[in-house]
Amino acid sequence: MLKNAKPLEKWWVWILPLIAVLTVFFLYPLLDVLKLSFTNAEIGRNEYIYTINNYISIFSNGELWSVIKVTFIFVGASVVFQLLLGLTTALLINKNLPGASIVKLSMISAWVVPGVVTGIIWQIIYSNSSWGILNYFIELLGFEKIPFLYVPSWALFSATLANIWRGTGFSGIMQYAALRGIPDQLYEAAAIDGASKWKQFWHITLPQLKPMLMTNLILITIYTFNTYDSVYALTKGGPGNSTTVISLKAYKQVFRYLDLGKGSAYAVIMLLLSAVFTLIYSKMLYEKE
Repeated sequence: MLKNAKPLEKWWVWILPLIAVLTVFFLYPLLDVLKLSFTNAEIGRNEYIYTINNYISIFSNGELWSVIKVTFIFVGASVVFQLLLGLTTALLINKNLPGASIVKLSMISAWVVPGVVTGIIWQIIYSNSSWGILNYFIELLGFEKIPFLYVPSWALFSATLANIWRGTGFSGIMQYAALRGIPDQLYEAAAIDGASKWKQFWHITLPQLKPMLMTNLILITIYTFNTYDSVYALTKGGPGNSTTVISLKAYKQVFRYLDLGKGSAYAVIMLLLSAVFTLIYSKMLYEKE
């Protein structure tokens, strides 16, 4: 019977291309990074030995915990405000207010702009020089210039704000798509029963959006954990290490110090942190269901 089966009737035929792509572009690089993290490999040197010194050095150095603290602040603030601002924007453009089409276009544009370009744009906005747009208006109002990129606390705030701007569009588009899928009959029935707009939002909109909100939460958390390009273009991780997130730390180890082994170790730590958050969010999603 199997000999006479047509190729289309064999389920595994359909997933072979997917397995091949995942193996070549995801599984093999992942295993290679994991292997390299247990070596002293360097760019430009072919020979290396297996060792755990990378992890010993990283965990015994207080710098790791500073980098993780910065990463959590950067990721936490970015995720919370991207969700809130994305949801707010989605609710507004779902009302078909004047200019909604322009807002949709702006959201997509902000999302697709490369991270390096985002960093350069915001560097111009934050600059203390004569072309600094934000400080120009601050001075126009009679206040002193703010050192957005030169004081550690301001630099982290500035990098986080730029990332929120970049990711809000993606979050908003996802929430807007979910809002369009909520049946109007639910709101009409609630209005007939005398439910206020707030109660409709709390008891209809949010429950209907929960699956998309959780999916969005997982995606933007992983995406933000992997963000380094906009931060590098904006502050290069400084001043000091005040804006050095873990993805940027891994980048610096590999491409600035040519330490492939330690850079891979930072990448593995970053992967584990992302996996932990993904598992927590997934558990929350299934519990809600």
